[in-house]
Amino acid sequence: MNFYRSEKVTGTVTAIYSLTGEILYLVEGEKEAVLIDTCIGIGHLRDFVEWLTAKPLRVLLTHGHVDHAMGAPEFERVYLNLRDRELYQRQSSLEERRGYLRAGLGEAADQWKESDFVPQERDKEFLPLSDGMVFALGGVTIEAYEMPGHTKGSMVFLIREEGILILGDACNNSTFLFDQDSSSVEEYRETVRRTKERLEGSYRRVFLSHHVRETDPQIMENMIGVCGDVLAGEADDLPFSFMGRQAYIAKRCNERFEREDGKSGNLIYSRERVRGSL
Repeated sequence: MNFYRSEKVTGTVTAIYSLTGEILYLVEGEKEAVLIDTCIGIGHLRDFVEWLTAKPLRVLLTHGHVDHAMGAPEFERVYLNLRDRELYQRQSSLEERRGYLRAGLGEAADQWKESDFVPQERDKEFLPLSDGMVFALGGVTIEAYEMPGHTKGSMVFLIREEGILILGDACNNSTFLFDQDSSSVEEYRETVRRTKERLEGSYRRVFLSHHVRETDPQIMENMIGVCGDVLAGEADDLPFSFMGRQAYIAKRCNERFEREDGKSGNLIYSRERVRGSL
């Protein structure tokens, strides 16, 4: 069974869908290509990407979580915000990856053997990824912006020529803010406000990393409203469990985290992490 499939989205962007539901992005310029995220480190992703493009490749990671960064050892030039380096190390074990695979696929996860996973550690250090970096691919540029909250080192990427903003997990329809690596809801709202103001007018389309590829460009504005409702004690607070962790979903939604009111943007948060140090 193939773990990945692809869909050409624009002339320069290809979406890569994993069996566990993650969405990666391959961006190609005239001279180079960039892969955004590497999933859980299974299924020979590098072979799949090299089947799609022969251009020299760099990898940009949105953050260090198990479902986004664990394919990194397959690639040579991999950029990560080093605030997430420890997080990557903590979640890179085979046991952690198998746990995530079982959570997504149930008994079907058992068909994947240990040899299907990439090694736990990279032979090379990550290249540092920081706010304001620009990657010129030949007629196409990718700009990197820090957007902490989901993790300390979360990044978003703007494809300037396409008017596409790739938010990954930094702001989506099920943004996790309930563990030791996330910010409080209060701190996160300020981050979303700053990012929205900073990127205003630079994008027309917004791409995510889970469930749905493209969402409403108003997602950051909607998310500010969700945070406000949580802070005011006016959220719907649906109980939520994930890999042994308990939290609450701020706005009523279906199993694909699509809100009942039709708006984009939602939080899954811990009540103990609502207020921060602001």
